[in-house]
Amino acid sequence: MVTKSPAHRLTASTALHKGDRAYQQDQVVVIPHPRETGCVLAVLADGMGGKSGGRKASDQVQMTARQIFESFVPSKDDAAEVLRRMVMEAHLMIKLTAISSEEEPHSTMAAFMILPDRSAHVVHAGDSRVYHFRGAEMLQRTIDHSFVQRLIDEGKLTEEAAAVHPQSNLLTGCLGTEQDPPVTLWRIPALEPEDTLIACSDGLWHYFSPKEIGAILYALPPREAGEMLVSKARQRAHGGGDNVSLAIVRVDRLK
Repeated sequence: MVTKSPAHRLTASTALHKGDRAYQQDQVVVIPHPRETGCVLAVLADGMGGKSGGRKASDQVQMTARQIFESFVPSKDDAAEVLRRMVMEAHLMIKLTAISSEEEPHSTMAAFMILPDRSAHVVHAGDSRVYHFRGAEMLQRTIDHSFVQRLIDEGKLTEEAAAVHPQSNLLTGCLGTEQDPPVTLWRIPALEPEDTLIACSDGLWHYFSPKEIGAILYALPPREAGEMLVSKARQRAHGGGDNVSLAIVRVDRLK
């Protein structure tokens, strides 16, 4: 997908793989705004709960985000509040789904919105991540709402030890639980040419350092970069991999 504004273009791609799981419970989408050129939303959801509960939850995240984004007016509405609303309304819809099903549907959410002025807003809840790279260098990433991240914050665990901790997939917050999800937001004042945003599930980022991700994103166009990241994650999982999903949007200067 490519969208253009007067000075730049956005090149986007998504990738999704079932991994070694019996069910695909991730969902990912990049949506161009229906009326505003250069305005794009990327949403990734990693569903959890029963055979189909996780997929129901991630479907709700995607559908809710799409509906809200299609009514978004960049010149009038607060983008950060729109993203917050996506999280909270999807959370409510997942809880309503749970009432009528035997599963316990939950989901993470990682999303970013790029506006026509090239500013961007990021939101996440859970351990799906958004990274911001400039060239091959990581400038920022989301901080997981997870048990091991809490141990890291308290100085009880290193990043390296967290990757192999037996409770590395235990979340402290997500959508669909009794408690409201944590909603963490950040704003990027201006994306520059060669900037890349990537949202990805733990089935991907678990197998890479930020330096490795940045090098691949810088060396290859979004589609090829996504294919390589998924392929390497599958190799490194050694037959025990989770669902893998990612969304990439890169800013390119118009030639």
